[in-house]
Amino acid sequence: MARAERKYGEVHPYWAAGPFKIRLPFIHYRWEMAETIQALIMFVVAMAMIPLLEKYLGLPYDVALAYVVVCGIGFMLPNLLGSPFVPGWITPAIPVVLLFIGQFEPGPEAIKALVGLQLVVTFIFFFLGITRLGTKLINLFPSSMKAGILLGAGIAAITGEISEGGRLANTPISLMLGFAVTGYVLFSLSFRDLIEKHRWAKIISSYGMVPGTLVAMGIGWIVGEYQMPDIQFGLSTPAFAEMWNYLPFSIGFPGIEILWMAIPTAIIAYIIAFGDIIVGQSLLDRVDHLRPDEKIEVDVDQVHIITGIRNLMHSLFAPYPGLAGPLFTGAMATIAERYRYGRGAMDTIYSGAGVFWIVAFIALFMLPLVTLFKPVLPIALSITLLITGYLCISVAVEQVDNATSMGVAGTMGVALAVYGAAWGLGVGLALYLLIEKRSKKALIEHAGEEPEEPIHIVEKASDYGNA
Repeated sequence: MARAERKYGEVHPYWAAGPFKIRLPFIHYRWEMAETIQALIMFVVAMAMIPLLEKYLGLPYDVALAYVVVCGIGFMLPNLLGSPFVPGWITPAIPVVLLFIGQFEPGPEAIKALVGLQLVVTFIFFFLGITRLGTKLINLFPSSMKAGILLGAGIAAITGEISEGGRLANTPISLMLGFAVTGYVLFSLSFRDLIEKHRWAKIISSYGMVPGTLVAMGIGWIVGEYQMPDIQFGLSTPAFAEMWNYLPFSIGFPGIEILWMAIPTAIIAYIIAFGDIIVGQSLLDRVDHLRPDEKIEVDVDQVHIITGIRNLMHSLFAPYPGLAGPLFTGAMATIAERYRYGRGAMDTIYSGAGVFWIVAFIALFMLPLVTLFKPVLPIALSITLLITGYLCISVAVEQVDNATSMGVAGTMGVALAVYGAAWGLGVGLALYLLIEKRSKKALIEHAGEEPEEPIHIVEKASDYGNA
């Protein structure tokens, strides 16, 4: 069967299926080798959830691995159903989710709490996707509160890693060097200069988080911060049969009280996820105009529905602290960067995004790879959380343009990181109403004026010793 060919400047071919657009490898798009190589290493990020499943839900390793396989199926769904995004967790929400489920004893109670949270998240995505109210709801939130949510998530992500007893204290050398390399490759302005001048820098940048992750793992083994792997051959054997004992069909579904308690955390998770959709759109917009051969479509309502399906699947078959989110930012940024170099580099955005998670899913059953990375799973999670924390804080600062809004956002962020979602939202709303909100009459009277207390520094020649 010949592969479907795309007409110049049109949407990539698909099979229509209601609100979805089905695309399959070899039938609708070619296989991409760069994403194959990247996925054989970065699948470890999917496995990095295992330590949290063990600690907070009380799952045995083999059961946690089975949960990861279910998650892997969910990772493949968006591209299959028509989304051009590389999906991931709602990563910035992980610390907030852990604050919520940390109130419950690991085991059935914590699992019920997480099921309840994920069911509420499912409802939000389905409701807002079907009614197309998602954008309107987000616009109701003041910029300062959006920034506060991102700040709180970023602070919680970073402090969880660097606090006493955290992974930085236990494995300082590997984590610091791994994060330094990852941050340099992803965010450094000086590295961007090197990319423009040198082919080797461009090649390194095309693999995103891979270089830093490999450095962290290698250093961890060399200095003895992590055990050397016991590499085994064959196929991995996730405990699917035993997994049933840890699902709501066996332990019971959450009651109304847990569902009610989960609402603030679910709202925050949704707001963060919507921010991820905006980030994904922005990444694609940056490269879409460079590829006139393909028209990229991003259907926000479709993304909502697909994300709702994935969260429902998790609720029933693999409750997950990472939840199901629309975007894996690091992988999406890397794939978008390669896509910009033309059809020879990447046939379609769907071939890059699709192949990445298909290979990553297959890798979960490759026992040599699974056992190789098993000792260093915490480092993959740590780097992911630190990078996420950095991005959350940088994006949060972009949301505000004056000192008053920054004060509201900062205070709300600290409250959220320390006391959880309910307190964070409550503090943020109270501060917004008391300190920042102005009457409609005042807004009209001062329309077009520069914000009070703008965040900028006026430099003077005298500051540098000049007259």
